[in-house]
Amino acid sequence: MVSGDGRDDGAAARAEARRVVREGYDRMADRYTDWSIPPPGGQTERFLAEVLAVVPDAAEVLDLGCGQGAPVAEALAARCRVTGVDASRAQLERARARVPGATFVEADIVTLDRPPSSVDAITAFYSLTHLPRDDQAAVIARVATWLRPGGVVCATLGGGDTFDEVEPEWLGVPMFFAGFAPDENRRLLTEAGLTIALDEVVDLQEPDGIATFHYVIARKPA
Repeated sequence: MVSGDGRDDGAAARAEARRVVREGYDRMADRYTDWSIPPPGGQTERFLAEVLAVVPDAAEVLDLGCGQGAPVAEALAARCRVTGVDASRAQLERARARVPGATFVEADIVTLDRPPSSVDAITAFYSLTHLPRDDQAAVIARVATWLRPGGVVCATLGGGDTFDEVEPEWLGVPMFFAGFAPDENRRLLTEAGLTIALDEVVDLQEPDGIATFHYVIARKPA
């Protein structure tokens, strides 16, 4: 909505949500590192293995919302050329120390710009649900253009309709969350020209209860 003075109130609200996320991850950097690395054999490891099984050696991979670099960028960098993207400077400091073989860029996923058909794979674990719903839809559409033909995107999306909201305390800080139900996620992916190859809705135990995520791997037609 545009206000009487010409200001786009929706854009301002979305920018404020992303500020909450960026500053929250800066403030809880060490706490998040201790909490976020999953035990072996979990969903993240399994979906990463699916990505590594289909990308070529030295593939160009973009990791959106890379956090402190583990486990995603760290695992990918063993065989791929990885660029991790995150808005949190504190998280990136830890990622650069942990995964020196990868490149890390401080940027907002929503405003990130990449050349068309420039990467073989894109991962976005637990990052897109920190974006407002309108931004998620726009990012999914743009991500598809960055993939080379035959490339894959692996993401965790919302497991249910969560309208834009800030939880007052998540790992000790305010944190923004939003998401679509799986059917809407599927629609956004297919309308972006991607073919869904793997699709699972999974409940995970988090500090404040059960969180439901929609894990997907989708491919851009060759």
